[in-house]
Amino acid sequence: MGFIQEALAGDEAVVVAVPQEKASLLRAEIRENDTVRYVDTSRVARHPGRLIAAWQEWIKEHVSEGRPVRGIGESPWDQVRTAAEAEELRYHEWLLNRAFAQGPAWWLLCPYDVARDQAALTQMARCHPQIRRDGRTVLSEDYDAHAAYAFAALTDPCDPYDEFRYSSGDLPALREKISACAEQHGLTGRRLRELHLAATEVATNSIRHGGGQGVLRTWSEERRLICEFRDAGYLDDPLAGRTMPTPRQVGGRGLWLVHQLCDLVEIRSTPDEGTTIRLHTELPG
Repeated sequence: MGFIQEALAGDEAVVVAVPQEKASLLRAEIRENDTVRYVDTSRVARHPGRLIAAWQEWIKEHVSEGRPVRGIGESPWDQVRTAAEAEELRYHEWLLNRAFAQGPAWWLLCPYDVARDQAALTQMARCHPQIRRDGRTVLSEDYDAHAAYAFAALTDPCDPYDEFRYSSGDLPALREKISACAEQHGLTGRRLRELHLAATEVATNSIRHGGGQGVLRTWSEERRLICEFRDAGYLDDPLAGRTMPTPRQVGGRGLWLVHQLCDLVEIRSTPDEGTTIRLHTELPG
């Protein structure tokens, strides 16, 4: 409330992206108008890889008016079902600082329930340059703008898993391998076609930019089908696939498409160890 009222006093625009029940509480106190906009987060709430592009879309309208913009964005921590989802949400909040560093005048508040998880709160302090408590904003002593994100290690594949080495000319066989695994778990129709398209994009990148070959592993866990791709390439842009491609952009749309087609995408890439990309697709039932 205080954050929004400060914005109104300073003639700043406000975009509020919080779960519906909390948006209803705020609407009862501060109605939507030309300055304050409440946005529906349901289509992207559980897709961390789509959130930065959604924020770009939400603030575009206000930026065109030339006003500074404040945002309130609460990640759906109460909907997290797996450790992978939680890690990708934390990574998303770290990436926000990079995504908008060179953009318009912008200030985003990320609310947290301090009574829920103190350990997670300590970890999140490393992702945010400022901390706001009781209406006061102070610099975060734990934030380092130049430090790389400290990823949690990827979990080991569940046994049994299938492995397939691919190179140029193997894309039809790769899709057949994925179909065989998917159909064992009831994944068919549109969702399987979308997974095929996403997998083709990732494998093509391996062949073009990852040393000409890669390794596919497929398995199921926690009601999801996992397709993991490993190659010798290095992806040096942490925002690859997370920002909306421009109409005149040449290339760079493959990973964007992958994030739109899959329920979760995990990317790990280093110059020494190459790139690992995991595509998660929810299984029916």
